[in-house]
Amino acid sequence: MDATDRAIIAELERDGRLTNVQLAQRIGLTTGPCLRRVQRLEADGVIRGYRAVVDPAALGRSFEVLLDLTLDSQASGIVEHFERTLTEAEEVIELRRLFGSPDYFARVAVADLVAYEAFLSGRVMTIPGVRNVTSHFTMKNLKPAP
Repeated sequence: MDATDRAIIAELERDGRLTNVQLAQRIGLTTGPCLRRVQRLEADGVIRGYRAVVDPAALGRSFEVLLDLTLDSQASGIVEHFERTLTEAEEVIELRRLFGSPDYFARVAVADLVAYEAFLSGRVMTIPGVRNVTSHFTMKNLKPAP
């Protein structure tokens, strides 16, 4: 990957809706080579996709909670069931398995505190093998994810 590829990536990270013509103008290439580079970056998996960033409040999901989760056991059945259950939950917008303690980190987005309590009690705490859940409520988001 060279400086031109990095420039393409930077521009697309800023605005994924750029047309090829706009992108080519911004990085100083003609449209043909620009398009070929973008297609190569996509084919190589460097550019994994494009998405819309949506306002959570517009979807009724502006209450975000960060969770640290610890399991009783690392047995494959418990881990697989836990991971499947949380990845299928629409409230979970990010789930990471960690080295060390805690076992997992999750970001949950719901309407409000009542909806969070219902999700935690009805979905998370009912999963077999969940030993501990620590909830963190954000005071201020200083650098939001893109």
